[in-house]
Amino acid sequence: MKSRRQTKLVHEGEYVAEVDVELIQADSGWSPYLSLEDANKLDDVREALRRRDVGTASRLARVFTLTPVAG
Repeated sequence: MKSRRQTKLVHEGEYVAEVDVELIQADSGWSPYLSLEDANKLDDVREALRRRDVGTASRLARVFTLTPVAG
């Protein structure tokens, strides 16, 4: 089994978070996949952003505010 680091983006409302996770490469047909811990981290960040709890999300990921650009 091999693993590699990747950044996943989580978008909720006016926020987006960059979450560092580890993708696991295996010889099985379900590869690559996340560990349970990383999957839970993505869920925790998404839930925190839904509640607008930027502090909690910031402890797990890098959080940004999206600003619309007038066109």
